[in-house]
Amino acid sequence: MIAVVGPTATGKSALAVALARALGGEIVNADASALYRGMDIGTAKPTIAERHGIPHRQLDVLDVTQEASVAAYQRAARTDLQAIAARGLRPILAGGSGLYVRAALDHLDIPPTDPAVRARLDAEANTLGLAALRERLTALDPVAAQRIEPNNARRVIRALEVIELTGRPFSASLPERQHLVPTVMLGLTLPRPDLDDRIETRTRRMWDSGLVAEVEHLLDLGLERGRTARTALGYAQAIAQLRGALTETEAIASTAQATRRFARRQESWFRPDPRILWLPADAPDLLDRALAALAARDALPRGSGSMPDNG
Repeated sequence: MIAVVGPTATGKSALAVALARALGGEIVNADASALYRGMDIGTAKPTIAERHGIPHRQLDVLDVTQEASVAAYQRAARTDLQAIAARGLRPILAGGSGLYVRAALDHLDIPPTDPAVRARLDAEANTLGLAALRERLTALDPVAAQRIEPNNARRVIRALEVIELTGRPFSASLPERQHLVPTVMLGLTLPRPDLDDRIETRTRRMWDSGLVAEVEHLLDLGLERGRTARTALGYAQAIAQLRGALTETEAIASTAQATRRFARRQESWFRPDPRILWLPADAPDLLDRALAALAARDALPRGSGSMPDNG
């Protein structure tokens, strides 16, 4: 199996398509925001033309009112990867949502959920403030508190939910760095100034390509009722622009800044993983380098290996 990972705006989708065309493969998406139907411009979802006829799984599988779930994604993505291999093709996972990548590839048991506990913690976050919940998490599980971004209310609440339901630290449920089946992980990297330039260019292109109109349409479909979709990069800022809270210039600048922060978090997630072979995203011979890396790492022949039944 092949995985193409790394920060946003490094060209993961394009490399995955090129590998699929060269090796006879199909692609499974591992970008949480690209799961949503209609969220195309802001997620830089590959267009039909850009897919070059390569099937892409786990794209456009959720309505914007639905909540993305790592557990549901794990089941679906593993099923897709197994089916691709069973057809004698090369499974290629591509995306930058670190936990989704690990859920698809690694030994990871998803902890239980309880809507009542989640609702109570949500209410506490609204009344007491996120800082109070972070203090509670720090006391109960300092490792998890340090790993979760300070303003990520959803992750803080999820950690406290897991601790309450299991009696174990949330950090104990984080994935092990052990693949279910032999996998070659290719990471794309760029010098930070170059990555920041790409993010700036991509963000402006989103607005030029009609992101605001896309968001207007999604609002009619219930985007603001969605727990996860409405917070996606670019979409939250476009909503604020439509509501008059931000000017277009401010919305673009805010999105670029938030995307740069997100890219840093992606780097922090992927960089410590010793299994990833890093390649320069701007190399003119990137595909040749990737194919050489696959050969050097003794990648599985097409169609061999299988994903275990996830039950």
